[in-house]
Amino acid sequence: MNICIVAGARPNFVKVAPIIRAVERVRQTRPDVGYTLVYAGKADDPSLEASLFDDLQIQPPSVYLNVDSASLNEITGRVMGEFEQYLLHHPTDVVIVVDDLASTMAAAIVTKKQGIRLAHLVAGTRSFDIRMPKEINRLVIDGLSDLLFTAGDGASNIASREGANLSKIYKVGNILMDSLRFNHNRWTRPDCMEQLGLNDRQYIVFTLNRKALIADKANLQAMVQTMVDQAGDVPIVAPLRGMAAQVVGEINQQLPQRGITIIQPLGYLDFGYLTAHALGVVTDSGNVAEEATFNSVPCITLNSYTEHIETVSVGSNVLVGEDPQLLGEHIARMVAHEWKNCGIPDRWDGRAAERIVQILIG
Repeated sequence: MNICIVAGARPNFVKVAPIIRAVERVRQTRPDVGYTLVYAGKADDPSLEASLFDDLQIQPPSVYLNVDSASLNEITGRVMGEFEQYLLHHPTDVVIVVDDLASTMAAAIVTKKQGIRLAHLVAGTRSFDIRMPKEINRLVIDGLSDLLFTAGDGASNIASREGANLSKIYKVGNILMDSLRFNHNRWTRPDCMEQLGLNDRQYIVFTLNRKALIADKANLQAMVQTMVDQAGDVPIVAPLRGMAAQVVGEINQQLPQRGITIIQPLGYLDFGYLTAHALGVVTDSGNVAEEATFNSVPCITLNSYTEHIETVSVGSNVLVGEDPQLLGEHIARMVAHEWKNCGIPDRWDGRAAERIVQILIG
């Protein structure tokens, strides 16, 4: 069996790494099972730090589609063209796509046009906001997929309500937890913590990536101001890149007091340590919120919804939207150690990849 695993962006590698390791274990007794890791981007993509694949303990992709564009429609068209050529020249039994990117949707469409079995990893997630490009991607990918691998009951129920045959839906668990459990004892304390004098459980981590948040500079400034005010003597450290680093840096200059400490983006193991040992996390990333729930670290998400509601209903996450006042209230609770009780959601047991591979090979 030839399995093709498609990654569209850096976060996808964290989710497919456990599957690759599971396939390699199966190959010890089933040498007929193999995989190819395909990346939609370029080998010199700056978001892929040199240590990433060593940190994840997997080999780098063997195929790069070399698609690089800011336009979602252009990405879709170019990935479709490049991936079609790959499938035409490489016999493939099943393609695994991850999450909800434009490149993910493009690979899914091409797979089905070639008559190849399609599996969607992290299926059934919805914002229920059709104005979001990713929501359209999710609907298309789930609609095309032969196998829907969901993280929990909520996602499985969504896929079922939207018409997916129950025989297609598999609640395998949260694949991100496989990576977290595998690497939990491998986190490395980043050098920046010594340089900044950060002690465990005495700092807040802030991450920012969502374009809409960055574009509304006035509201972002209000949120940064309230974070700094309510944090008091607790330092806020932010591993940021690109426009996010630029805009937050400009906001810092306008603050009358100490602002947010911006640092260079960290490698996977360093970032894992930084967030796992924080007093709390403020983020607009669903993956970071999931990691915080796993680590039982208080987390504030700068969004009004989450695709993984279990991080809120069971875990350590709260949603504040883009409301500076609500953000400030939760920062105050975080600093005062008055956070809600939280736990680990069902099937966050680190065995999702094992279940997925067994389903694929029958």
